[in-house]
Amino acid sequence: MTAPAPDEVVVGREGSVGRLTLNRPRALHALTEDMCAIMIQALLAWREDPAVHLVMIDHAGERGFCAGGDIRMLAQSGQGDGEAARSFFRTEYRLNHLLFTYPKPVAAFMDGLVMGGGAGVALPCRYRVATENTVFAMPETGIGLFPDVGGGWHLPRLPGETGLWLALTGTRLKVADCLALGLASHAVAAADLPAVKAAILARPGAIDALLAQAVLHAGPAPLDAHRAAIDAAFSAASVEAILAALEAGDDWSRGQAGILAGKSPQALKVAFRQLRRGRAHDDFAHTLAMEYRIGARLVRRHDFLQGVRAVILVKDNDPRWSPPSLAEVPDALLDLIFAPLPAGQEWTPLHPGAFT
Repeated sequence: MTAPAPDEVVVGREGSVGRLTLNRPRALHALTEDMCAIMIQALLAWREDPAVHLVMIDHAGERGFCAGGDIRMLAQSGQGDGEAARSFFRTEYRLNHLLFTYPKPVAAFMDGLVMGGGAGVALPCRYRVATENTVFAMPETGIGLFPDVGGGWHLPRLPGETGLWLALTGTRLKVADCLALGLASHAVAAADLPAVKAAILARPGAIDALLAQAVLHAGPAPLDAHRAAIDAAFSAASVEAILAALEAGDDWSRGQAGILAGKSPQALKVAFRQLRRGRAHDDFAHTLAMEYRIGARLVRRHDFLQGVRAVILVKDNDPRWSPPSLAEVPDALLDLIFAPLPAGQEWTPLHPGAFT
């Protein structure tokens, strides 16, 4: 007899704490639509339960919090009609929005990898607890996508132009930089996590004091040495101008230019416009609606399918981007990618009282 498959999200109540534990360790807890739906249903139930005072989100195993979404599924759907990809985005973004607007405190324990969809779960939370193992990144431009799950809201609100730099380069940050930029609210040594979580479960009202007592001193942020160069280059009016400024800069800046040269030109221009527009939004839902339009279209375009082939499937790291250069990505193409969807196809948040 085949053993039953384990729950991909373990849902539980421990005292006055609702707990969601991501449980796909072999896939680095990459999100599926079912996982997002399970979390939504639990969060909605706990939102209305006066006995629940705090929600905790963590992961099983030791490999990381969440490495993103189910990219293989998205690519397979994009090769067809894209409906499964759109359904996934619709549910995932509703989870992101629910967390962003949640009336009760939520604590995400970002131990290990926090990428893409994992950032979409963690960043809306009041408590974002990193460890010395934390590696944060939004690497989507390297596979022809863009930093979605609310990246258009969160990233342009980071200090200076660091959010746009992260979005375009896909750079990986460790704990000291995550703290310095506000991506993490607290840091705790990984070895102390079991005791810290147990203490929070026993005394959720004391979470601030408990995290302060267990603080990990991460040291200086390596990124501080490059903040001026980032702000100078990435405040430019176009991706082309950013690239020119980097190429005229110091050795580190020229290295960043080299990184951008390997990314999808289409994705770079999409991410640039996404973050510039997202910076002006006054409602998180507007950002997610914009990102849903973009995602619904990009998963069916050449660059995403080519990026998945080169980075995830064949792993030759030699994507053939089309258009192949920034100069060949016309504004008309970007206008099409960002355009409203047909009537009845736009993304919307969950309706009040919804349990789906």
